[in-house]
Amino acid sequence: MADCWNTDTGEAVYRSRDAVKNLKVKVRVEKVTSAGVISQHLQQQVLSQQHREEIELEPLTTQGQKGENEEEMVVGWQEKLFSQYEVELFQNEAACQTPLDRQYHAEIKALNKSKGRKNRRIFTYTDHDRYTNCLPLHQLQHTELLTTTKSSPTFLAERMATVRHRRQERRTMDSSVPKSGIINWEPTEEFLKNSHVVNNAMQTMHIMGDLGPPGRLGQKENECLLVTIKTDGSGTVIVKPDFNKGREPYRIIAEGEKRDIWRLTIENVSTSMYPEERDREQNMYKDLYVRHKEYLNSLVGQDFEMPPIGLLRYVMNGEIVSAKGFEYDNLYIHFFLELPNNWSSLPFQSLSGVTQTCRTKSSGKENVAFFSYPFSFEAFYMSEKESDELIPQWPVLYIKVLSVDSWQRYRTEGYGYLLFPAMPGKHTITCQTWRPLQTGTVSALRRFFIGGSAELEDHSYVRIPGTFKGERLSRFGFCTETTGSVTFNLHCIQQARALADAANIKKRRQKVVDQLGGFSQQGAVSAILEAFQRARRKMQEARESLPGDVISSTSQLQLESSA
Repeated sequence: MADCWNTDTGEAVYRSRDAVKNLKVKVRVEKVTSAGVISQHLQQQVLSQQHREEIELEPLTTQGQKGENEEEMVVGWQEKLFSQYEVELFQNEAACQTPLDRQYHAEIKALNKSKGRKNRRIFTYTDHDRYTNCLPLHQLQHTELLTTTKSSPTFLAERMATVRHRRQERRTMDSSVPKSGIINWEPTEEFLKNSHVVNNAMQTMHIMGDLGPPGRLGQKENECLLVTIKTDGSGTVIVKPDFNKGREPYRIIAEGEKRDIWRLTIENVSTSMYPEERDREQNMYKDLYVRHKEYLNSLVGQDFEMPPIGLLRYVMNGEIVSAKGFEYDNLYIHFFLELPNNWSSLPFQSLSGVTQTCRTKSSGKENVAFFSYPFSFEAFYMSEKESDELIPQWPVLYIKVLSVDSWQRYRTEGYGYLLFPAMPGKHTITCQTWRPLQTGTVSALRRFFIGGSAELEDHSYVRIPGTFKGERLSRFGFCTETTGSVTFNLHCIQQARALADAANIKKRRQKVVDQLGGFSQQGAVSAILEAFQRARRKMQEARESLPGDVISSTSQLQLESSA
C-alpha cells in the first residue's frame, strides 16, 4: 500500500532569482473513499488474486458527486481565496473590526455581485491574516499525511531531557535555565524568537482545504492544512510538502466517523522565461558583475605591494601546537621575539605573547597539553652592504613554560628557543626545554609546597645573551635539568625585490629557451661533450700505459706531422 502513495512529506528548499510574486502553484484534492469501505474493497481484491501485485484504488463515488468531491486550483503567491466560513463571517459588516476585515468585506461584496467564488474547497491564509502565524492546533492535527515513521523523541533525547549541566556552581542566581528538564518539548513562538540568534523574517502562506461533506462546507473542524509556503528576501522558498514532480500523490486521512481518504497533488506551474528574456537577464547580471569587479579593482589597485630595494620582508604565521614531558599540570607559555642587528619590525606590532592555561591530557604514556595557540610576526631585514648575499643572523623566538595550580602557585617548567627558518614554507619544529636547578633539599621542598624556582634574569641566556661580547661563553658550574618539549607549526613567507627579479629572469630564460627549441639543442650538445670527454679519457689512459720511448717517438712524429 505504501507504494501507491508519496510518503516523503518533508519540506523542500528552493533558491530563485526571480521575484516570488511570479510563483504559481496548482493544488488538486480528490476524494477517494472512506477508510472502512476501502479496507473491505482491498480485502476482496487480495483474496481474489493469488500473487501479490500493486492494487490500484478506484474511487467509489458516483459520477454525479465527482464535481463536489474534487477540486483543482492555481494559486499565486499571497493570493487570497476565501473559504465558505470567511464568506459567511465577513458578509456581516458588524463583525468586521479591523481594516483588513473591512477590506475583506468589500471584496466578498464585490464577488457576490459578480459570478461569485471560483473555489469551493481550496482556500488560502495569506501573510496578512491572523491565522498565518497562529493556526489553531486542531487544524494542524485534524488531518494526517502518510509518513513512514511517526516523529517521537529518540533514546538520546529522552536521556538528555533529565541530564544536569556540569559545573552548576558557576551559574548566576538569576539564571532562567533550570538545572533539570533542560529540553522544552513544546516551545512557544515567543520562546523561539528570543532563544534563536538567527531569526530571519519569513513571509508565510497556507493553502487550506475544506474536506467536509458536500452539504456541510464552512465548518472549522473540517479545515485542514494542505501546503505551507515560506520565503524570505534572499530568494529562498520553502515548500512543505514538496511538489509531486510526477510522483504519486499524497494521502490525507480526515478525522471523523467515515475517515475519508483524499488525494493531494501539488505542482509548480509558474510561467517559464522565454529564451530571449533569459539571455537578456544573464547579460544584465554579467554587466553587473563586471562593474562590481571594476569597482573593487579601483579600491584595491593594480600594483602589488613590494618592499623597497635591498629590504627583505619576513612574515611568520605560527601555532603553538602542544607541550609534553613537564612535571606539573595547567601549563601556559610566555614567548617573545628577539631581533638581531639590521632587523626591525612595525612600531605597533607586539613582539611577545602569553598563551591560555591548558590542562594536560593522557596521550599514550605521556601527558600532553594541546594549546593550538596562533601567533604571527612580521620582520624586516636591511643589509648594510649591498654586496651581502647571506643573512648573518635570523630572529630568535624564546619561550618560557610555566605552570599554575589551584593555590595560585607558579612554577617555572622550562626555557627554550628556536630560530626563524631560513627557507620559506611550512615547518614543524619541536623545541626542547630545560630549567635551572638548585642543588639541595630546601629548593625542592620550596618548589613543591610554595611554588617558585630558580629563574633566568635574562631570557637570552638560553642561547647567547645579547650583551655578550667575546669569543667563548662559559657556563661552567651552571646546573640545569632537562624538562619537556614544545611543538610548533610555522608557515614562513619571504618577500624581496631580489627574489622576484630572480624568479622573473629565470622564467624569461626558460621562455626564450622553449621558443628556440633549446631543450633539444642543449641535449644534443651535452651528449656530444660527454662523448668527447669519454674519448679523451680513454686516449689518456692508453697513452699512460705505453713505454717511454714509444711515447717520445710518437711525440716526434706528431711534431713532424705538425711541421
